[in-house]
Amino acid sequence: MHLHDPGQPGGGSQDCDLLVAGCGNLLRADDGVGPVLIRHLWEGGVPPCVRLVDGGTEGMDVAFQMRGARTVIMVDACTTDAAPGTVYRVPGPAVEDLPPLGGLHAHSFRWDHALAVARWLLGDDYPADVTVYLIEAGSLAPGGELTPAVRGAMGRGLALIRSEPPFLPPIPGERPPVVQ
Repeated sequence: MHLHDPGQPGGGSQDCDLLVAGCGNLLRADDGVGPVLIRHLWEGGVPPCVRLVDGGTEGMDVAFQMRGARTVIMVDACTTDAAPGTVYRVPGPAVEDLPPLGGLHAHSFRWDHALAVARWLLGDDYPADVTVYLIEAGSLAPGGELTPAVRGAMGRGLALIRSEPPFLPPIPGERPPVVQ
């Protein structure tokens, strides 16, 4: 789901300085951290040069939404054996090679697949800078809410994203970047 209204500034064009995509399933506790983070960003206000995408569980849509973005930040939950709320910062190039596609279907299409497909699909138009923030889940219980550890990690993720240049006030006398 694209969150900018096409009638509003920054909503009619695919071009943007920063696209932030939150992936995950809101119906499975901490797995919903990506979409919840997107909602918090939206409620806090978004500059016209930033596009937000609630990718939910639709990884293929996220791949298409990346067109026209200079920088992409993806946020999703993960399950390794780390402490819940651990935040990993993964540079896009480390994970954007096309993974094996055998048996891949809509229900198993994840953020890493979205990056690989977008790299293939967009070619030279693939964003120059891609970063993935993964937040270690504590609970994937159906119907549950974010656990305190993941809610705290989401707050740290929000602060990191809001420190990106498109969210910062312009420097007096400096011209804003031009999106082509």
